[in-house]
Amino acid sequence: MATELQTFHSPREASAGADVEEAESLVPTLPSSDRGAPALKFLFGAFVIEALLWGFPLSYGVFQEYYAKHPNFEDEHDKIAVVGTLATSIYFLGAPIVTPLVKRFQQWQRHMIICGFLCCIASLVGASFATSVSGLIATQGVLYGLGFTLLYFPVLRMLNEWFITRRGLAYGVMFAGGGFSGVGFPFLLQVLLAKYGYQTTLRAVAVGLFIAVLPVLPVLKGRLPVSHHGALRGIDVSFFKQPLFYVFAFSNVVQGLGYYIPGLYLPTYASSIGLSGTMGALILSAHNIATTFGQVAMGYLSDRVHNVLGLVFVSTFVSALASFLIWGFAANLGTLLAFALVYGWFAGSFVILWPKFGSIMSDDPGPVYSMMAFGKGIGNILTGPISAPLMSGPVEAGYGLNKFEPLILYLGSMMLLSSLGIAGWPVRVR
Repeated sequence: MATELQTFHSPREASAGADVEEAESLVPTLPSSDRGAPALKFLFGAFVIEALLWGFPLSYGVFQEYYAKHPNFEDEHDKIAVVGTLATSIYFLGAPIVTPLVKRFQQWQRHMIICGFLCCIASLVGASFATSVSGLIATQGVLYGLGFTLLYFPVLRMLNEWFITRRGLAYGVMFAGGGFSGVGFPFLLQVLLAKYGYQTTLRAVAVGLFIAVLPVLPVLKGRLPVSHHGALRGIDVSFFKQPLFYVFAFSNVVQGLGYYIPGLYLPTYASSIGLSGTMGALILSAHNIATTFGQVAMGYLSDRVHNVLGLVFVSTFVSALASFLIWGFAANLGTLLAFALVYGWFAGSFVILWPKFGSIMSDDPGPVYSMMAFGKGIGNILTGPISAPLMSGPVEAGYGLNKFEPLILYLGSMMLLSSLGIAGWPVRVR
């Protein structure tokens, strides 16, 4: 069956909807999808998971600055960034491995969530006893990343059961949790580290996360009856035969190669124009706030706009313009805040399109989502090695303060290149 892009969401989603209707006719007691108290309770629990357990590693920059000055780690200061990179990248790169496991062993989904949660808590306690960067890498990096990955993908699979017609909006609300916590988490960690040191801070955070997350674990359960024969069914990888998948993958990987640059370098840029560290943190908070609202808005639109490549274009092209025309000429707090808000809103909302990609390409959006996450992980890992050499020259008046000019031009170019995914407009789903 060939379907034009303008309506290419319909055959897969119609099939998925038919399957759900059939299941509901066979099991009349199933709770309603997309509405009702059980669905909203689950969404709240998913929001808390995103805000706290994903928001913590996203705030690693505060720890990185602290560790770099601590005598225990000064001999290995060049490896400190690896801790934060691993904590986030394992989730992205592990997606294609964990997603099929979650599908095959559905009866163990809730056990995976609990075990992953306990691994995250244990990693922070273990890191509090670390006296070397290698110890931090093993605990706050690897163990936390593995625990979060084990926890997170069962939650995503359950979210796909609870929300069908409003799936984009649900993902937007869930993902907004990371931006929401990103407003206050860095300030809180900065205060705790300055006053109590990393050992007490990590233990306090572990206790705080345990107390805050434990009450929402009971609401993290699927809507559909658990299959005990998932291991007998293969994973649908037919999307690899679809040209449209590679259009999505191209835009996603290229966007990921530039996306993280503002988060890494905006505070440094702010310092270069004479702003304080507090103002740098304020700019990042503005970026996170904009990302929060942008993700909810993009999720809402993705449920209603048939041409998802149009949304890809808007997200990436506006991000490119913001990079070239706002950040490049920024010389004061107001201009930097404007860039943080525009870029955060549009670039930060791109990830919300992953579930839509999955719904278009397959009855089960999980495998496609996992491949998009893998592509993003590649960008996450390569951002540091690519961006560092682009920082050269002294700070002086001019575009990008001269020193940041190559970095800004690279970011804008990646976003502009990603927007070329709109060229896939004529491609059909076969």
